[in-house]
Amino acid sequence: MRTIDHLIAGEASSGGGGARSGDVFDPNTGQVQARVTLGTQADLDRAVAAAEAAQPGWAATNPQRRARVLFRFKELVEAQMEPLAQLLSSEHGKVIADSKGDIQRGLDVVEFACGVPHLLKGDYTAGAGPGIDVYSMRTPVGIGAGITPFNFPAMIPLWMSAVAIACGNAFILKPSERDPSVPVRLAELFREAGLPDGILQVVHGDKQMVDAILDHPAIGAVSFVGSSDIAHYVYSRGVAAGKRVQAMGGAKNHGIVMPDADLDQVVEDLAGAAFGSAGERCMALPVVVPVGDRTADALREKLIPAIHALRVGVSTDRQAQYGPVVNAAHKARVEGWIQKGVDEGAELVVDGRGFSLQGHEQGFFIGPSLFDRVTSAMESYREEIFGPVLQIVRAPDFETAVRLPSEHQYGNGVAIFTRNGHAAREFAARVNVGMVGINVPIPVPVAYHSFGGWKRSGFGDHNQHGMDGVRFWTRVKTITQRWPDGDAALSHGSEDGAAARVSDAFVIPTMG
Repeated sequence: MRTIDHLIAGEASSGGGGARSGDVFDPNTGQVQARVTLGTQADLDRAVAAAEAAQPGWAATNPQRRARVLFRFKELVEAQMEPLAQLLSSEHGKVIADSKGDIQRGLDVVEFACGVPHLLKGDYTAGAGPGIDVYSMRTPVGIGAGITPFNFPAMIPLWMSAVAIACGNAFILKPSERDPSVPVRLAELFREAGLPDGILQVVHGDKQMVDAILDHPAIGAVSFVGSSDIAHYVYSRGVAAGKRVQAMGGAKNHGIVMPDADLDQVVEDLAGAAFGSAGERCMALPVVVPVGDRTADALREKLIPAIHALRVGVSTDRQAQYGPVVNAAHKARVEGWIQKGVDEGAELVVDGRGFSLQGHEQGFFIGPSLFDRVTSAMESYREEIFGPVLQIVRAPDFETAVRLPSEHQYGNGVAIFTRNGHAAREFAARVNVGMVGINVPIPVPVAYHSFGGWKRSGFGDHNQHGMDGVRFWTRVKTITQRWPDGDAALSHGSEDGAAARVSDAFVIPTMG
């Protein structure tokens, strides 16, 4: 059986004797396809030692040369898009088109990071005082770490690592142990692109490795994406250890449907936003809020046949809208939330439980589910389901539609569907959520803007990628300088010996 090892100092490593391991499933069949090594403190220490040895030289490499490595990496990934997508789908379960999108959204951030020579330019003020100039520069944090979730095994590691590396840091990645192969392969391609050994390393593990990362004194910054409870834990423990931490948590994104919305377009958007990737996305749209019963009834009437028409299939089925969820435990969790909704009194209009795909009866498949008459008091509404389940929460008016996402514990994303520009503008200005879509169901910002939610969807002061990513992975150093007037005389030879001593004291590095 295939074994997935760490990548430390440019080499595969199985860790020390007696290392633990975990199962990696093929969600399409329900069978174990590989074993992943679960690392120890000793494995992390070796990765940190390699990072400490390599990072100063990488930081001293001029930004355009660092950018050239990113350009070469992007070309290598694009050439390997199909096998990478196949590998990703085989461990995650998402269909090939979604896997390619996962990789491409990561490459978008790589493209952004290729502009690092411009992104790292500091500020300069000449004549801030008599003969005084002030300037600032962005310097690397040193060693950073990323702890990433199973649902985007290419995109989120690249969101973190590309910007961190471009800024001159070494980076240690701990991917999800559920689908770890693609992160390792991406690190191998970075090395092939010319990245020095020790600058990007991959260590696998569970909570033991997470705690080791959060406690290690040489790691200066940690980026995390996962559930909100764990995000809060990572943020609190990391900050207590003196690190800067960005921790992105869960979500319960709402889609507000105004009476003037194009319902056919809304239904088409919801089919992808609510059920795509089996709902295993923090930017999925699992709650739809039609304003007024007439809107709700009309939307429900159109949703039911559209949901029944969704094709659930294996990851390699090019006609399938989505594939299986990641493992049996997650399947059971999602089905438990469906039962919870029934017990709470919501109307289960379409029940996706018990779905079985012929020839893949042991796969982790769940059919699409639709609830109506869900209320804000229900636990199944308050918590993140993270599966192919759509809930209709009826709102009597616009004010209620604004209040529902604003008062929810999560504040990741929200969308409004309307033809009314004033309503859209008013909603975007007032809603208490970090990312807003106007007739855009999944408002993930482009790579040169930043990604991040509010409330329990995000902990820390900086968002992912964009200039916020550059700010997170660098520290600002500000220099205030004044040169005494007497130094000018040295350059005219009035004190030749002193001038020679000054010039001998400095070695000016060549540009390259």
